[in-house]
Amino acid sequence: MGLVLPGCEALAVPRAGGQRTPQDVAAVSAVPWVQVSGNQLVNDAGKPIRLLGVDRSGTEYACAEGWGIFDGPADQASVNAIAAWGANAVRIPLNEDCWLGINGVNPAFSGAPYRQAIEAYVQELAQDHLEAILDLHWSAPGGIKAMGQAPMPDEDHSPAFWASVADTFKDQPNVLFDLFNEPEGVGWSCWLDGCTVPAQGALPAYRAAGMQQLVDVVRQAGATQPIVLGGIDWAGNLSGWLAAEPSDPLHQLVADIHVYDFSACASTTCWDDEILPVAERVPVVADEVGQAVAGSPSACPSTSFAQGFFAWAAAHDVSWLAWAWDTWGCPYGLVANAAGSPTPWGSAVRSALLGAPQPALGTSS
Repeated sequence: MGLVLPGCEALAVPRAGGQRTPQDVAAVSAVPWVQVSGNQLVNDAGKPIRLLGVDRSGTEYACAEGWGIFDGPADQASVNAIAAWGANAVRIPLNEDCWLGINGVNPAFSGAPYRQAIEAYVQELAQDHLEAILDLHWSAPGGIKAMGQAPMPDEDHSPAFWASVADTFKDQPNVLFDLFNEPEGVGWSCWLDGCTVPAQGALPAYRAAGMQQLVDVVRQAGATQPIVLGGIDWAGNLSGWLAAEPSDPLHQLVADIHVYDFSACASTTCWDDEILPVAERVPVVADEVGQAVAGSPSACPSTSFAQGFFAWAAAHDVSWLAWAWDTWGCPYGLVANAAGSPTPWGSAVRSALLGAPQPALGTSS
């Protein structure tokens, strides 16, 4: 059944080239477009589906740096370009200070303007039947402006951030919540229940919010959508994920691992030993996949590593998103321009996406 968001009937549009059907304008469903069923993600017709797409970086840093909200265009044409690659999901990195409008972020790019821009972008994604994965990417405790990645979410602001985000999007069916980008420097006990994080760089020691606390915050806000939880060690380690899995009354948790050629789990052996046992119990998404050339950060690397992971993920029903839909050039920029012309890295990703046909999102067909 097609989904119509309250007050946004125009969102019930078909994919490019399709025709609107009576199902496309049916009443809104309380069921998100993607749900967890056992160890699979399924669409609203109950068909297994993988989330495949790109990360759209910019909304974590432009606002804090004081020059915008998105890094590049964020209109419907830009979303159409992503959909044209065959993607069905886009991950949106967020900044908690920008969302909450705190710690001296330029008010033109924070608070209500920031929140409204993110809401509008999520609705644009819905028009192309794309899932939005909302990710807490940059954060900082106390009165420190969030200007980068912290080791863990902070109790000062992260619970308030997720309470607000979950309340804002609880009726938006094309959303998943990625609670924290890359936990690092902590063990699984801290990951689950929080702890005092030692001082690091410009950050003082602070009390971290654990994943159980943030899961509870999202559910208390009334949001029922799936929740994505990255492992420790820069989200590159899932070895203790099952033992530390938070309690979710709705059983809608997804494990997340970031896969780069320089990360700890960067071989088929590790994927078989560490990712596969988790994927046999809960859905797994690798919501950052990329590769670089050690010692040459501006070089265009071979794409063989990522292509190998894409093939492995397809064989084991693992979802993935590539870093990143931005015009950065090599090694991580997927596109050369706003129209979506691919870089060498982007060409490999586009080919993988277009070669992975699967059931549609938001339709029972």
